[in-house]
Amino acid sequence: MAEFAWPIRVYYEDTDAGGVVFYANYLRFMERARSEWLRSLGFEQDELMRDPGVLFAVRRVEIDYHRPARFNEQLCVYSSIAACGGASLDFAQRIERVGDGDSLCSATVRVACLRAGDMRPARIPLAIRDKLQASQADH
Repeated sequence: MAEFAWPIRVYYEDTDAGGVVFYANYLRFMERARSEWLRSLGFEQDELMRDPGVLFAVRRVEIDYHRPARFNEQLCVYSSIAACGGASLDFAQRIERVGDGDSLCSATVRVACLRAGDMRPARIPLAIRDKLQASQADH
């Protein structure tokens, strides 16, 4: 299945005392990639909160770390839809080092669609679901 790719550069602030990317920052990189994927499809998250009144929240993450990334390296976050439910999406995401293609980490991230007003589960708007799925077929 096709994937959305988003480039990331490691900044000094992303690293820990050992000079490698702090483990939680990989989750930040993945979050940015999912947000940029939505943006590339014409969906801004602040606008989605107003109309149709939904937001997305991470419900579950399963992540494996394979190799470290270091300051100033160029990385790429790859994202695809692993499963699509009525009110949730499972993203398969991985981060690779640009150049050698080393796999640094991989994760499955479950994102729930919620009503912005009361934070209760909501159906994923069809326009979003359709564009995400179509974008995977287009790549």
